[in-house]
Amino acid sequence: MKNIIKIKFVILLLVTSSCMAQQSTIYMIGDSTMANKKNPETNPEHGWGQVLPEFFNKQIKIDNRAVNGRSSRSFIVEKRWDSIYNTLKKGDYVFIQFGHNDQKINDPKRYANPHTAYRNNLVRFVLETREKGATPILFSSIVRRNFNEEGTLVDTHGEYPLEVRLVANEYQVSFIDLQYQTELLEETYGVENSKKLHLHFESGENPYYKEAKHDDTHLSRLGATEISKLAVSQLKKQVPSLIKFIL
Repeated sequence: MKNIIKIKFVILLLVTSSCMAQQSTIYMIGDSTMANKKNPETNPEHGWGQVLPEFFNKQIKIDNRAVNGRSSRSFIVEKRWDSIYNTLKKGDYVFIQFGHNDQKINDPKRYANPHTAYRNNLVRFVLETREKGATPILFSSIVRRNFNEEGTLVDTHGEYPLEVRLVANEYQVSFIDLQYQTELLEETYGVENSKKLHLHFESGENPYYKEAKHDDTHLSRLGATEISKLAVSQLKKQVPSLIKFIL
């Protein structure tokens, strides 16, 4: 009897280990608008990838590798992509969102021409993800809160989002148009209320900042949550295989 119990226990361990080993992972690669932030309990700034796990069940792991200040170029040069590529497996996903820092033309360590280096970096991410049997998903950059005097939201990303669209189309990659979705979000909130999506504090208003903060690029907890909701809504439409993991 004891031997039978032991055998059953060993089988259970093997089955459990096998299931755990096969658990899919969503890797997120990108910049500060996606990245996890330090001290989330007190820090007003959040990346949208930081709150994304709240919308997924425990059957899939979300590994957010996005880092502040990175471009597609620096993410590769710093071997951050290699560290992901080496662990990628069949059934995994890679969420790819760059552009904010690729346009830093005065910084050769980060700048990537949209039509050459940036495009080819995206293609590399896509092809190498597929080499491992994983699924790449391309995201256009979220917009900055950049309203002109007339209250029109003005684009700041130039031709970078276009290249994401072109790569997605040419290589038949699922594409989440966060540029468009966040344009609508900013416009819906309006010129003044959209400040709530970002980091707008006067001196002494928030204990985390010693001085006034007026940041129209990075996200508040509200902004990160709203964008995560938009991403999840689009993922349900564009990537049906993820639906079973979404709450």
